[in-house]
Amino acid sequence: MNPRNPSKAGEASKPSRPRNRKARAGLAAAAAGAVLAAAMLAGCGSSGPAGAQSPQDAANAAAMANPNLDMGTSLDNSPAPDIKLTNQFGQPMSLRQFRGRVVIVAFSDSECTTVCPLTTQSMLLAKRLLGKAGNNVQLLGVDANPRATSVADVLSYSQAHGMVNQWDFLTGSLAQLKATWAAYHIAVQIQSGQIDHTPALYVISQQGKLQKVYLTAMAYSSVVQSAQVLAQEASALLPGHPKLASEQSLGTIPGQSPADALSLPAAPGSAGTGSAASHVTLGPGKPRLVVFFATWLTETSNLKAELSVLSTYAKDAARRGLPALTAVDETVTEPSAQAVGAYLAKAAPLSFPVGMDETGRVADGYSVQDQPWLTLVSAKGKVVWSHDGWLPLPALEQAVAAHAG
Repeated sequence: MNPRNPSKAGEASKPSRPRNRKARAGLAAAAAGAVLAAAMLAGCGSSGPAGAQSPQDAANAAAMANPNLDMGTSLDNSPAPDIKLTNQFGQPMSLRQFRGRVVIVAFSDSECTTVCPLTTQSMLLAKRLLGKAGNNVQLLGVDANPRATSVADVLSYSQAHGMVNQWDFLTGSLAQLKATWAAYHIAVQIQSGQIDHTPALYVISQQGKLQKVYLTAMAYSSVVQSAQVLAQEASALLPGHPKLASEQSLGTIPGQSPADALSLPAAPGSAGTGSAASHVTLGPGKPRLVVFFATWLTETSNLKAELSVLSTYAKDAARRGLPALTAVDETVTEPSAQAVGAYLAKAAPLSFPVGMDETGRVADGYSVQDQPWLTLVSAKGKVVWSHDGWLPLPALEQAVAAHAG
């Protein structure tokens, strides 16, 4: 049993860091070969009579057709390469010490604001779906950021995502990490100052054998679906094959676009969310600036200061006739909805409403690719401008004014 440290680092002195891009690169060598082999085998199967598809076959077909969900690629049951690194508490750890448990290991950037938080949340939800049987599942992360490899870096990420006591996030020297990446066919590179890495997640059996590899898609609505797929794979490996606490369709989930009239639950602590205003509306009818964010951005930026800038914009917009501001918290990637309310209650009073995207459908419908993500929408429900990242107030108002006309 590892000692746990639930302390949370402050954010007041944190400067904004460059966000890291995650290319959905294919796995190299063995993993790529496994994908090809699986596809070839699938093509050799015989089909039943036309119209005789069972409900389970139909569900499987819908899942396989979902472009935002990876159902996993079976591996060769070979021994998983050992991992000897240090966790977020500075403790040396080895993959071998988890024999007897199903291990889910993800390669995640310790400063990621794009796909890694989706992977992290899906891992956590998968374990929860297994109920008590989840005690026999070990969650591991391996740092995939060559520029942020300290124990403090992996601890900070774990704190921001509510994972301090939920997993072991491993790091080490750059040489140690490079050796681990190579053993698991993880491509890591820096291009134009941005970090790309293979967004891979492996499931390893109780005997330490490689079972499946998954690639996380940049789709917020698939977080819960990905969790279900992971939980099903873990269940198949666990004694008694425990049932999942809940299941949903794995078919494609349509996004909710700026052309759709929406009503989102209002986040506690945001402007205009008293007893008479429990929802936040989006959709056509008037131009608006929509800002997508998550409270875990405290790890990479001074979030309170950025929200204060947005409050000033909201006040200036009313005075200058600029599009009003609505913020959307990407709740599907948050530790919990309660954590969102708790954070906003401690932030300075906001002068704009905050809706909660609990399914990820809004982010997908607005083509959000990072956090934060700024989008200017016309009265007709068309996106006329988008920006990745925070902007100083003058630059934000200038950009909105330039595109709003």
